[in-house]
Order: sequence, then structure tokens, then C-alpha cells
Amino acid sequence: MSAHTARLYHRLQIAAHRVQKAADRAVMEAAGITTAQSAVLTVTEAGAPITQRAVADQLGINESALTQMTARLMKLGLLTRTRDKADARAWLLSLTPEGRAALARIRAPFTRLNAEMDKALGDTDIDRLAADLGKIAAAFKNV
Repeated sequence: MSAHTARLYHRLQIAAHRVQKAADRAVMEAAGITTAQSAVLTVTEAGAPITQRAVADQLGINESALTQMTARLMKLGLLTRTRDKADARAWLLSLTPEGRAALARIRAPFTRLNAEMDKALGDTDIDRLAADLGKIAAAFKNV
């Protein structure tokens, strides 16, 4: 069966939309942030201090979008931004204690979402789907 015959793009869109809505709702209830904002916090926590450009690259978003998101996260008191001493043009991001607390609050909702996917697919299908999604992402990386 081809991707066209299976309506693969449509199925991916529906699945991604439903998971995204559930995740956004759960994360918003738990910490008052979106999943996109939680991704910025997660990447920042892992590499702090980390440049905005590095966060944007890891998340696959443009730097101007990240600048706007960073401003919102700073206004919420979840991130700080300082000039990089090695490169005065670059900004370094770090989490505040409130940012760390927000990340702690979203762990449970993401655990529940992942449990739903485990229940729907099982180990073998999850391994296969993860590998297949990696292949699709790689195929469209430079498109």
C-alpha cells in the first residue's frame, strides 16, 4: 500500500492534532504553559546556560519565533536571559526556580500521555512507529 492509498499524511495530521490538543490541555492545566513553551524550558534545562539560537536549532523553529516565546516565558518568570560573555550578540537562557517548578508539574501529564500511547500500541508497535517517524522526519529535514 502506498502513502497515498493509506492517506498517511491525513492520518498523521489527525493523530498529531489530537495528541497535541490533549498535551496542550494537560500541560496548561498543570503549569499554565503550552507544550511549545514546555519544550523551550526542557531544552534550556538540559543545556543551561544555552543560547537562544541553540534552543531554536534543537526545536527546529526560527529564532524570531523563539525570541517571542522567550519574552513570554520571561514575563511569566520562568526564564532569564543574559548576554553571552563570549559573543555579545548572543543571548543565554537559563531557568528560574519557577521554571524548574513548572517543568516538575508537567512531568505527570506527559507520563499520562505516554501511558495512553503505550496502551494504544504496545511495545513492538511503539518501537516500529518511533523508528518510522524518525525516517519520515529525516526524509523531510531539508525539504
